[in-house]
Amino acid sequence: MHIYGPVPSRRLGYSLGVDILPFKTCSLDCIYCQLGKTERKTVRRKKHFDADTLLSQIKGVIASGETIDHITFSGSGEPTLNALIGKLIREIKKNTSIPVAVLTNSTLISHKSVRSALSRADVVVPSLDAATQAIFELINRPHASLKISHVIEGLKLFRREFGGKLWLEILLVKGVNDSRFHLNKLKKVISEIHPDKIHLNTVVRPPSEKSAQSLGPEEMEKIRKFFGNKAEVVAEFDKVQHTPAPRNLSDAILSMVRRRPVTLSDMSLSLGKQKKELTEYCDHLLNEGKIRIVDYKGKKFYEST
Repeated sequence: MHIYGPVPSRRLGYSLGVDILPFKTCSLDCIYCQLGKTERKTVRRKKHFDADTLLSQIKGVIASGETIDHITFSGSGEPTLNALIGKLIREIKKNTSIPVAVLTNSTLISHKSVRSALSRADVVVPSLDAATQAIFELINRPHASLKISHVIEGLKLFRREFGGKLWLEILLVKGVNDSRFHLNKLKKVISEIHPDKIHLNTVVRPPSEKSAQSLGPEEMEKIRKFFGNKAEVVAEFDKVQHTPAPRNLSDAILSMVRRRPVTLSDMSLSLGKQKKELTEYCDHLLNEGKIRIVDYKGKKFYEST
């Protein structure tokens, strides 16, 4: 199954996730990644999976009547590595008025074919955690062929060509990319990209490397002010739950935890069930060895074994 959710998103409301890659196929191996280490680091674009199967699954969820605010390409790696993403976006747009969003790490956006593929999306959320090659290699651990200068130039080109919403995300790791020197460089680069919004994030789920530490609320607010009116600290999802609960809660829970570590609150918002009932299902899955608990900064996360 390549479709998951709808799941609550801090920015996109109830988001129907579209995962178009084998697990952890990516051009980066970020130290903060909640999915763990990259198993297939590549910059080669190719067709993964069957487009008709993916579209059929999307249509099925739409037809079910579930609340969907965005159809979002995200999931197990960098979605632009799938050469079918442009076709998929075009076909989705033909069949529904639900906005299409793409979360991308920006590494392939210097390619004209990738910019063209993303041109029909309604929202593109590209990442830019570094303004120098040294920081890029430290925080994102890119494929050997990638240069941050090419990524930045690609983002500038895409902004000039793209008619939709461009929300630039920066994930800040304490002591890695949050120095005033580096933030000044990022601010200058961003002023040349002209995004509609700047989303500031930090490490909120168990990261790939334990050394990747989060910034506190006061530090994040200070940086938000530094970046100006377009910047906002990405807030926790607070939309009133109204998505119908799936019939098979065990399968739904397993589907969620395979994508990323989740809390009981995450599950409750997404699945429309009370925490008490979800705890019973989680305990059963824990006993079967299908999921496990990870404590991170005082929060209990469930993840796949």
